Amino acid sequence: MANRALSRRSVLFGALVVGVAGCTQWRDVAAADPPEPSAETFEVSRTDAQWRQQLTPEQYRILRQAGTETPYSSALNDEHRTGVFSCAGCALDLFSSSTKFDSGTGWPSFFAALDNSVIERSDSTLGMTRTEVLCRRCGGHLGHVFDDGPEPTGLRYCMNGDALSFRAA
Repeated sequence: MANRALSRRSVLFGALVVGVAGCTQWRDVAAADPPEPSAETFEVSRTDAQWRQQLTPEQYRILRQAGTETPYSSALNDEHRTGVFSCAGCALDLFSSSTKFDSGTGWPSFFAALDNSVIERSDSTLGMTRTEVLCRRCGGHLGHVFDDGPEPTGLRYCMNGDALSFRAA
């Protein structure tokens, strides 16, 4: 009987561990050590409380804390209409739909940003060096850019859909 109870206890404990581990999504691990906040000043500046009031919790986590959304979770990944993708934090136009492509990664991807819309900086979190992409006007974290995209630029701006809004043209 003691072995049966021990076995039941072990199984329940194992299930609990797996359940808790399952609740910690990849996106939380990816954002576990966000890039250092910038000392830069931006054209659009708000207090933390104002950002929290304006943005949804997920938008705040991504734009203000350099989070990452779950792949394939954004409706903008499947947005194929003609239009413009803007910053969800300050409404600055960032990407034209004519530069959007299906990268197969689960995040909206673009091969070029609009002129004077984004800034890039080195991000060495997660034990690797990447290039973080921020909104030029509010400093919101948008995602990262990689050099494995299609022609004509060879770039892949891998953006969080919750950091963007879409306006059909």
